[in-house]
Amino acid sequence: MLTGSCLCGSVSYEVDAPAGPIVHCHCATCRKAHGSAFSSVCEVPRDKFRWTRGEALLRAYESSPGKFRRFCSQCGSQILADRVTRATVLLRLGCLDTPLSDRPRCHIWRSDSASWYDPKHDLPELPEGFVPTSPAA
Repeated sequence: MLTGSCLCGSVSYEVDAPAGPIVHCHCATCRKAHGSAFSSVCEVPRDKFRWTRGEALLRAYESSPGKFRRFCSQCGSQILADRVTRATVLLRLGCLDTPLSDRPRCHIWRSDSASWYDPKHDLPELPEGFVPTSPAA
């Protein structure tokens, strides 16, 4: 079983199915909606998904025809996206509480990606909370 929740904990869900393939989406709407270089998502069957808390707090934004991004009205966390005609919903993995052992399969919509991020470039990994104040000499 998969579980997930928003930042403030007001909205939560369960899924009685394994996570589908994980992808990183670089489309402009995902970048804008999440304020980041990409959104990490996976599909799960709609009929195996259920809200367990806070469904009344959800709001939706139709970001493209028929695609709704559902988010917590209290904290703004994007929780899932769905097209009502599809048998699956897209979980936003940043809100997933269940650890996954699977790794992302691919980057999609790279043609739409942020100019300042390239997943092919290795970057240093730094301790928690440390941000360099100037470029390395």
